[in-house]
Amino acid sequence: MNVFVSKKFSTQYKATIGADFLTKEVTVGDRLISLQIWDTAGQERFQSLGVAFYRGADACVLVYDMTKPKTFESLSNWRDEFLVQAGPRDPNNFPFVVLANMCDKAGERRVSEAEARAWCAEGRSGPPIPYFETSAKEGVNIDQAFQCVCEKALAQDRSHDDGVFMAPTLRVTERPKEDDSCASC
Repeated sequence: MNVFVSKKFSTQYKATIGADFLTKEVTVGDRLISLQIWDTAGQERFQSLGVAFYRGADACVLVYDMTKPKTFESLSNWRDEFLVQAGPRDPNNFPFVVLANMCDKAGERRVSEAEARAWCAEGRSGPPIPYFETSAKEGVNIDQAFQCVCEKALAQDRSHDDGVFMAPTLRVTERPKEDDSCASC
């Protein structure tokens, strides 16, 4: 999140406590989009806070550390908990994106790309979840991943668009009928 918004990487790792957020404006196609990106804590003790942050989300990015299998094994729980707390209209097609972070430590990799892609394809009636191998430290695939998030969120928004909203109109040039009275108003 910090690398995407500010293009800065800090070696001073601080675990998220509760939640943190940043904003950034990006252009997708010919549209200027204002992103509000929330980073919620992955630790179980903060899970109950999720509902306050998840409701109304347009997309969800699930991040795991490819050098730590336990973080990958938590993806299903994070996805399911998000869906329960966010309550999206169409949970099977809600836009998720998976990021396998730490690709700069490929020699320490403990979760294979094939395993991650298989997880992204499983148990969904819609298309597979997009998958990116990223490095916050080196800025690898960060912009591409967030571009995908934006495109998926916009596509989801359009797919639930019921068309252009037209408010009821009142014809101000029409004359009332002669027998109309205000007694029934």
